Amino acid sequence: MELRGAGAPAAGQRLLQADAPAGNEPEAVAGCGRRGGAGNRLRSFITVILCASFLGLGLSVAILGPTFQDLATNVNRNISSLSLIFVGRSFGYLSGSVIGGVLFDYMNHFLLLGVSLLATTIGLHLVPFCKTAVLLTVMMAVFGVSIGIMDTGGNVLILALWGDKGAPHMQALHFSFALGAFLAPLLAKLALGTAVSAENHTEAELNHSALNQSSEADSESLFGVPDNMNLLWAYAVIGIYMFVVSIFLLALFLKKGSRREKAKSSARRSRRAKYHNALLCLLFLFFFFYVGAEVTYGSYIFSFAITHAGMTESEAAGLNSIFWGTFAAVRGLAIFFATCLQPGTMIVLSNIASVASSLLLVLFNKSPTCLWAATSVYGASMATTFPSGISWIEQYTTIHGKAAAFFVVGAALGEMAIPAVVGILQGKYPDLPVVLYTSLGAAVATAVLFPVMYKLATSPLGHQQKEHRKSEDQKALLSGSGLNDYEGE
Repeated sequence: MELRGAGAPAAGQRLLQADAPAGNEPEAVAGCGRRGGAGNRLRSFITVILCASFLGLGLSVAILGPTFQDLATNVNRNISSLSLIFVGRSFGYLSGSVIGGVLFDYMNHFLLLGVSLLATTIGLHLVPFCKTAVLLTVMMAVFGVSIGIMDTGGNVLILALWGDKGAPHMQALHFSFALGAFLAPLLAKLALGTAVSAENHTEAELNHSALNQSSEADSESLFGVPDNMNLLWAYAVIGIYMFVVSIFLLALFLKKGSRREKAKSSARRSRRAKYHNALLCLLFLFFFFYVGAEVTYGSYIFSFAITHAGMTESEAAGLNSIFWGTFAAVRGLAIFFATCLQPGTMIVLSNIASVASSLLLVLFNKSPTCLWAATSVYGASMATTFPSGISWIEQYTTIHGKAAAFFVVGAALGEMAIPAVVGILQGKYPDLPVVLYTSLGAAVATAVLFPVMYKLATSPLGHQQKEHRKSEDQKALLSGSGLNDYEGE
């Protein structure tokens, strides 16, 4: 940052300042830029809080899976009739992503994130008390809105904090989510134990219970204390954790205040690529295929391994675990990889590995050895693509709330649509490895889309840099001649 009374810097120094990430810091941190180390410490502290919130986000999203059976018992429904809660949460997440993208361009970032975490906390505490399936579905939709705002806002805030230098921090943010998703089943197992297990409540028994107690269910109140108090504790622990993190976010808002944020907002520098809208549309498709393939493979590989590859249930569970295990491990290592590799390089390496591994899966789909090896490589290749894609696009065009919401919605639609289509096709063609064909097709699609995005992003870049350099050199000359003494301030 320039200091008052100091001599005019050289043109090269001014160019380095123009490229520094300070211009992309959020408004609440911009005022700390002149304090150097203090500003960096504050940015690092905010990044830690965001990672903590994404850890809770992963816990909140993944806890539904291991507690789904207990929630169904709580509302006197069987598993199949309660699957609408996933649809409700997905639509809520889509709505929250859009709402968050719009609000983040007009509201204080910390206030919006803190409020969304408080809403998530309330939802987590109320879910175990829901006694009807309709109320539980509505609660899951509201819960999805809050996590959609948090997901979009966290990505936007990391980009605002670090700009195009934030690749390691973006990887850390998404590793925190994966870590939370990994810890959620362990937390559920510790909290629930064997009090209510899948063996004790088969679907047939739940159907019978639902029929016999339908009149009672109609007369029940909307809320009630759950019969299984361990279910309440599983959600309450995560809710308390989210509440603590929300306090830190709200404290940051109160410390900085909204007036300073609005005063600083006009000073933010923005880059806009010539093909900004086309890049966002292609990134929408890129994340649509990538996230859809990731969720599809993780959801269907267990049943595929049993029905198509002839594995036992324990072997299929191990195959499923190795996919998510390598996914989480490489996402953690990517924090360090991102310090020495460009986001584009990481995307290219991931695309090559995903195409190669998915091709091997298709060619040798009945070989257990190939399934184990290729699945581990495929899981590793999927780990870094999403955070690297966000970091990569920020290098060429500034991403604000609406833009982030747009490609997050693309990812959410892929998560909803592709697994549903695969399920239908697998039922019609049970002898074909539809899951593996989908993985290969999505890998080829992302491998083709990225070079096109790279071409669009870089084609006007040379001209933009030349004009930018010319403008900065002119400003430096004017400043050096005394004609523009106040330009720095």
